[in-house]
Amino acid sequence: MTVERWGVFEIALDGPARGNPYTDVRLSAAFQYRNRTVEADGFYDGDGRYRIRFMPDRVGTWTYVTRSDAPELDGRRGTFDCVPPGPGNHGPVRVTGTRFEYADGTRYLPLGTTCYHWTHYADDAFEELTLSSLAASPFTKVRMCLLPTRQMTPPLLAFPGDTPGALDRTRFEPRFFARFERRVRDLLALGIVADVILFHPYDEGHWGVDDMSREQDLFLLRHTLARLSAYRNVWWSIANEYDFNRAKTLEDWDRLGQFVQRHDPYQRPRSIHNGTRMYAYERIYDFTRPWTTHQSIQHWDARLTGDWLAGCRKPVVIDEIGYEGTVDRRWGNITARALTRQFWHAAVAGGYVGHGECYPDADRDGAAWISRGGRLRGDSVPRVAFLRRLLEEGPADLPAARRRGEYWLEYFGDRQHAHRDVRLPVGAAYRVDLVDTWGMTVTPLDGTYRNNVRVALGGRQDMALRMRRVE
Repeated sequence: MTVERWGVFEIALDGPARGNPYTDVRLSAAFQYRNRTVEADGFYDGDGRYRIRFMPDRVGTWTYVTRSDAPELDGRRGTFDCVPPGPGNHGPVRVTGTRFEYADGTRYLPLGTTCYHWTHYADDAFEELTLSSLAASPFTKVRMCLLPTRQMTPPLLAFPGDTPGALDRTRFEPRFFARFERRVRDLLALGIVADVILFHPYDEGHWGVDDMSREQDLFLLRHTLARLSAYRNVWWSIANEYDFNRAKTLEDWDRLGQFVQRHDPYQRPRSIHNGTRMYAYERIYDFTRPWTTHQSIQHWDARLTGDWLAGCRKPVVIDEIGYEGTVDRRWGNITARALTRQFWHAAVAGGYVGHGECYPDADRDGAAWISRGGRLRGDSVPRVAFLRRLLEEGPADLPAARRRGEYWLEYFGDRQHAHRDVRLPVGAAYRVDLVDTWGMTVTPLDGTYRNNVRVALGGRQDMALRMRRVE
């Protein structure tokens, strides 16, 4: 059997179905390439079937041997060949300094969007619509929840049962995970990261999944890691708005983050997301803690990106900054211009902003994109696509390029200048472009410039300048 590098190799075994295999049976495998060995946990998938998933990261022949306390699962051996990656497979995303890149060195821009529960309603047609919308969008990451909220009545949950407060939290529902995994694979085919939100505070004791014991939390984490971590497009968000969950302390969240760090063989990107009273206060996590790989922030002002980078040299991703839309919550009714400006403020400082839409869908009981997905409606989407194209044309590390005097962007946001004077580094010549970030145009100025340049802006808002040193 052959599997491409950074693909998924799966072992499927038949084993004991008596009792509770989720708690009674332990299964793992050791995968070896030359002197490199990787341990991967297995999981029970119902109906007497067990699976172990593994992502090979070296081209060549791998061997494996299973380990289990069930004799019929123990000591199974085999080999497979890992071949070079196919087109579009750049490997998993990793953190490099304050930015991201794929394992093969290709740049990755985490321009994400939020669709919390788009996989939970067993609505194939609507999920396919969501995927087609994402395929046509500039977004490279989707934030999506594993667990339900209080208001939801989905046909399947991660745990068996449909009665609030009476779910069987000693077992898992394979049909739920099968759908979730299928959609993760669909995102992988589109080159989109699934930023999986493991816990949140929105159940409020209804289903009984936001106030589980430490043992129950770890039980869920171990199973989820075994099922999903081999997919190269998975990230982990330990919690959304962690500080709104009154059942857990900071120490609890640290322990959960450390557990994911220890039990993920591939060290996928990991973070945790704070809550906030929009425009009033925020409780941003201490991202200097070693288990976090990047800063996942909720805040209303992307102009603070530079401060966050100065305080912690990890990438800044403002996953929630307010959503374009018309709902009556103040986080869900900012304009497309306001959201576009936030993307730009973060980008010029070396950070990233996440998108979301809150335009109620009359065809889906008023559900918005951030809840169910569907069709993207907002005017910020093409502007994010325009920004993405400009970022891909420039250097990977914008702040560093600016410090070297090679390349930089000056962004003016809601200011309406008649003109702007820009002082250029002495001793070099520059090409200057006038960028209309709302009109999505780039107009080169004639000639090259030294020392300084005055650019007429005509009192227009949402303008930017791009300076590029002439080699």
